[in-house]
Amino acid sequence: MSLFPAELETDRLHLRALTGETLDPLDLYEHVREGAPSIDRVTEFLTWDPHRHPNETREFLDACAEQFATGEGVQYALYPRAGEDGAGEFAGLGGFGVDWDRSVATLGTWLRQPFWGRGYSGERAHALMGVAFERLDLECVAVTCAVGNENSYRAISEYVERAGGREEGVLRNHERYPDGPADVYRFTVTAEEREGEA
Repeated sequence: MSLFPAELETDRLHLRALTGETLDPLDLYEHVREGAPSIDRVTEFLTWDPHRHPNETREFLDACAEQFATGEGVQYALYPRAGEDGAGEFAGLGGFGVDWDRSVATLGTWLRQPFWGRGYSGERAHALMGVAFERLDLECVAVTCAVGNENSYRAISEYVERAGGREEGVLRNHERYPDGPADVYRFTVTAEEREGEA
């Protein structure tokens, strides 16, 4: 049995964990492959390049299933719920890795461009904070975004502030992107801060 819930629901999203059986590699490949609609804009500030072949996607899904099984982290496929534009369509991925020694969950997400600007990133983040703090009893949730990624910076600032957290500052050469090391903004929310906002 995994430490992470296999499924989550928010007001507008259904989240399904990537366990090796929940998302067909060829279906995901269509959204992450070279030449997929808007993929260059989607991956501009991400640590991975568009996939060159379906085996890359299969390997990624295998790694997600392994993380889920071992308690190292979880990735969820995101789907808008009934009533939302694009209900039932694959909108993107969101999840977190766990550093058990430091009691920290580090969030990450990406969305297909048709689903940008809807507040889904924040909604997903608050659901995952609930898992990190209430189910896993972690002390801190962290999230980073590349310096220059203004859309993500605004979205993260908003949902972190709403949860009672704060921006920690800029970490230099913290992430390795396809073009080389990059500076990132780091934000954190502690369990105590989030309880204070509840």
